[in-house]
Amino acid sequence: MKFKGIAIIILALALCFTASAVWAGKIEIKGSTTVLPIAQKVAEAYMKQNPDVKISISGGGSGNGIKALIDGSTDIADSSRFIKPKEVKLAVDKGRYPVPFAVAYDCIVPVVHSSNNIKGITMAQLKDIYMGKIKNWKKIGGPDRPVVVISRDTSSGTYEVWHKKVMKKERVFPGALLQASNGAIVQAVSKNKNAIGYIGLGYMTDSVKALSVNKIKGSAETTLNGTYPVSRPLYMFTPGWPKGDVLKFINFVMNPEKGQKYVSDAGYVPLY
Repeated sequence: MKFKGIAIIILALALCFTASAVWAGKIEIKGSTTVLPIAQKVAEAYMKQNPDVKISISGGGSGNGIKALIDGSTDIADSSRFIKPKEVKLAVDKGRYPVPFAVAYDCIVPVVHSSNNIKGITMAQLKDIYMGKIKNWKKIGGPDRPVVVISRDTSSGTYEVWHKKVMKKERVFPGALLQASNGAIVQAVSKNKNAIGYIGLGYMTDSVKALSVNKIKGSAETTLNGTYPVSRPLYMFTPGWPKGDVLKFINFVMNPEKGQKYVSDAGYVPLY
């Protein structure tokens, strides 16, 4: 009888733990390294308020996030660009219907080494640099040094926006050095006095120098009023209208008094 009683207690405890595991919420978020700091800060705050929910976050680029959404391996895809028609078709073919939620605004800022005396640049000059036409900084008033061009890989939403708005859909020249994330570009530029790269506003640090574009500085104000020429919304996509914990999390992200204050903390521009 004693062993039977112990067995019953063990079984009861096992059922309790199993029930907890079943009812505990889990949200998987994958995608953009630009949106990553926002997702991390908001998720941390959300989990503090909802300790029964576990949120896992990984980067890898907007394209990879949307691919995960299509494949069904994520609940939310972070993206710094809008989903492409061909991606929508792939998702629909698999019974998933992507729903976009704009969660913040951002601007893409060209950055150089802190020793570079250049303070501003034009859209035309940026395009020429990234096409390989401008090869020395002295051509645009900088030091007599070669230009080292650093860009993002093609799975990046930041690259997609740069490709459209700066390059006018012209290709970045083959000599450009490719980096997989905003953080990697900051590191590469900070270590190379000849380099130029571009990053989301939230990744700005003192280790690199931001350039104005067409005499306009990238900021929250110029992003919201539309005067900065390389601005964009940032998105979270779900594979259908969200439900349960995912819906509650999306509502938290978009709430002006809750998630949106962490957008500012991450260095980006809130919706409101």
